[in-house]
Amino acid sequence: MSIMDLFWLFFILTALQPILNQKLLESSRARKVAQIEKRHGSRVILMVHRQETMGFLGFPLMRFINMEDSEAIMRAIHMTDPKVPIDLILHTPGGLVLASLQIARAIKKHPGKVTVYVPHYAMSGGTLISLAADRIVMSPHAVLGPVDPQLGEFPAASLVKVASEKPLDHVDDKTLLMADVGKKAIRQVEEAVQELLAGNLPEDKAAEVAHKLATGTWTHDYPITPEAAQALGLNVSTDIPEDVLELMSLYPQPTRQQPAVEYLPVPRGLNGKGRGSR
Repeated sequence: MSIMDLFWLFFILTALQPILNQKLLESSRARKVAQIEKRHGSRVILMVHRQETMGFLGFPLMRFINMEDSEAIMRAIHMTDPKVPIDLILHTPGGLVLASLQIARAIKKHPGKVTVYVPHYAMSGGTLISLAADRIVMSPHAVLGPVDPQLGEFPAASLVKVASEKPLDHVDDKTLLMADVGKKAIRQVEEAVQELLAGNLPEDKAAEVAHKLATGTWTHDYPITPEAAQALGLNVSTDIPEDVLELMSLYPQPTRQQPAVEYLPVPRGLNGKGRGSR
């Protein structure tokens, strides 16, 4: 074998490595999902949006909730017996309101018990989906977020406020148009949240929570902790199963030359011993 043959062999193996790694990850995920389904007696559905090194050149891809996600989740629910519980694992910064509402309404109508697990964060549209579940289980430091609509790069509530506080002759037509759309978007999302909370909270409490989450009370990236969610009246606990966290570890961030976070990936107990060691 010549040097050129070795070079091309090395090049091909290097090019195939990301694909092979991805296939191994997918196989590990499938096994873990099957284990959780067997242990919980449920249908497990994951919606995980984080960067992953994919493709021939390994470029990172960032994802959000879109129509393809809603179609896939609705298919999974359709394939699930009405009496079978659903465990929906969410890890997302949010996305399209339409897609998020389709998912939320689909799980709201599922007769079996629906539990949403939030290992790290489910912001915006992810929170909208969580509100439709019978129970939300979060890691102690995981967060939800407000669901106030955004128009492009601006919060709808802020556009409405600017248009109402400035003299009319000092507001351009585009801002007035966006403020009008913003009013409608806020009203629609607020009504949708009340719909999703119906049956889980009293009507007056659902209206109060919907108003707080949808009308710009906080900035859109404001972190709602489990304690804050419980204070709102949501059915939230922090007893997240270890197998759900193990499954999330199979969705790594892109490989970098030097990782930003490093630790020995083993449980650590007192006296430097591994948890459960003797």
